[in-house]
Amino acid sequence: MIYLAFALAAYLIGSLSFAVVVSRVFGLADPRTYGSKNPGATNVLRSGNKAAAALTLAGDCFKGWLAVWLAQKIGPQYGLDEAGVALVAIFVFIGHLWPVFFKFVGGKGVATALGVLLGVNGWLGLATLVTWLVIAYAFRYSSLAALVAAVFAPFYYGLLFGTDEILLAILVMSALLVYRHRANIGNLLAGKESRIGSKKKAG
Repeated sequence: MIYLAFALAAYLIGSLSFAVVVSRVFGLADPRTYGSKNPGATNVLRSGNKAAAALTLAGDCFKGWLAVWLAQKIGPQYGLDEAGVALVAIFVFIGHLWPVFFKFVGGKGVATALGVLLGVNGWLGLATLVTWLVIAYAFRYSSLAALVAAVFAPFYYGLLFGTDEILLAILVMSALLVYRHRANIGNLLAGKESRIGSKKKAG
């Protein structure tokens, strides 16, 4: 029962779509209606409002970190073990992908996954972030950077901590992140993917 309670709480935290909320606060168009139609920081940036994009990135990252941190700090006193923390990591991520508060139309999970990794271990999150930054800087494709980082994240964890339930959770998140980027993979292969900084304005 405690697993279910923490998983549900994590899912609800993940369901807070900062791209939509921040866009409304700033008076911007709904990010689900323009550009890639993805409610995430990269698409919000296409509105031309860098502050809104930064807040979206920070919020989506924070909720991933918060769910894992709460599970680690509060969970043990209720009997939550490492497997429970792994479950929380997966469900906060699922909440972002399919948020109950926004008709199950969510983002692709890059920032939230980073938050989860930072919650698991700061060095793990930092290594994954550096991987994203290097690929993004070199190729100017946010999606490609996310895909490469998703592949390397479980490798980094295994190298640092070995095989356990948390590694399994990271593998699940990585697989879901790749799945959510399936259209981007097709665009990359066809040479049609938008580069970082390109603007597809709201109508």
